Amino acid sequence: MQKEQLNVLRTDVSVKAKNGVDFIVAAALIWMCISFVWRLPFSAYDRSVFTFIIGGMLLPLALGLSKLFKTTWKIPNNPLQPLGLWLNFAQLFYFPFLIFVLLKHPDYFLMTYAIITGAHFFPYAWYYNNIAYAIFSGVISVGSLLISLQIPAEKMYVTGIFMAICLLGLATWNYFLYKKRKEGKAE
Repeated sequence: MQKEQLNVLRTDVSVKAKNGVDFIVAAALIWMCISFVWRLPFSAYDRSVFTFIIGGMLLPLALGLSKLFKTTWKIPNNPLQPLGLWLNFAQLFYFPFLIFVLLKHPDYFLMTYAIITGAHFFPYAWYYNNIAYAIFSGVISVGSLLISLQIPAEKMYVTGIFMAICLLGLATWNYFLYKKRKEGKAE
């Protein structure tokens, strides 16, 4: 496959999926809920378990938002389309580390979850041909670490708020990149 053909396929995925804005907005809403949970007077372990449960609502919420935003999840005749799902599944291979943190250091579960979430965005920069994913991958991962190192464990919800803000920023940037690409003003 020629590079030009590959870029045409990537642009097709980018425009039809609107750079994954449905997933990013869903994730921002999920992280707002997670932040709320981390303000509750439960143990860090219990808040971590609730975080896992809330995180499980991402896919149904993204599906609902895809109807609202009119995004396409299945793009026939585009061999790159299944790659987006595989890139998302790759995140699951980091979960053993997340479970270790849950069992041994639950105060840092939220930070670890945020870093994993941020890091998993990096390959989407290539997939959507979209620099916003690469930049926010670094900002989220490093920012979550730095914030979590500076705050006491009982204020870890701040990391969740940071995540939600970053995700809203990423969604906004993705939407504007989608509009430019749709109008033919970007490669």
